[in-house]
Amino acid sequence: MISILLVGKGNVATHLHNAFLSVDNIVFTQISSRKLEHIPKADITIIAVSDDAIAEVSSKIKNTFVVHTSGACSINELKNTTKKGVFYMLQTFSKEKKVDFNEVPFCIETENDKDYKLLEELAKSIGKKIYNVNSKQRKALHVAAVFVNNFTNHLYKIGNDICKEYNVPFEVLQPLIKETALKIRTLSPEKAQTGPAIRNDKKTIKNHLDLLNKEQQKIYKILTKSIKKSIK
Repeated sequence: MISILLVGKGNVATHLHNAFLSVDNIVFTQISSRKLEHIPKADITIIAVSDDAIAEVSSKIKNTFVVHTSGACSINELKNTTKKGVFYMLQTFSKEKKVDFNEVPFCIETENDKDYKLLEELAKSIGKKIYNVNSKQRKALHVAAVFVNNFTNHLYKIGNDICKEYNVPFEVLQPLIKETALKIRTLSPEKAQTGPAIRNDKKTIKNHLDLLNKEQQKIYKILTKSIKKSIK
């Protein structure tokens, strides 16, 4: 049996809570980061709070093994005086959307092999994809994830805005979005790139810019320039 204390009530904490409840060999307790006066003992204490709160929250915890779930923070952001680790899940989490943890990469970091095996056992109890990733590698993965997820989703938002403005249903674009995501499973992103920028189709680019507002034009020009520079 592994005893787990989960500190936090946000998106990541909510999904971990639901996942751990279905595992027989885990004894699980969850508390809010605002209620740290009487912290239950646990084999692993998981801090699932905002990055800015990790240092303060961890400094108040005396349990033997404390880990955070952040992709952007080093293991040294933990200020507990006991053993430290990172239990980072590289996925986008929203409370309203169920996540299949078998498809979620678990990026683990610890200070010693024994603790690594314990975190690996915990990850395997709810998932399958386990990676040994240090703090520098995890930060690089996190910024890469911002590009492929957060920035991409913002571009979806812009695409949706354009569709609304010209009274076209956004769902028309969804098969294209799906195919683009599927294509990079078999092709590198570089080889999968298509569109007017890669072809240097100046007429089409001008026509596009004429349809856009000033803010959209700025983003379009920056991305077009970046795509052109990527051609080898």
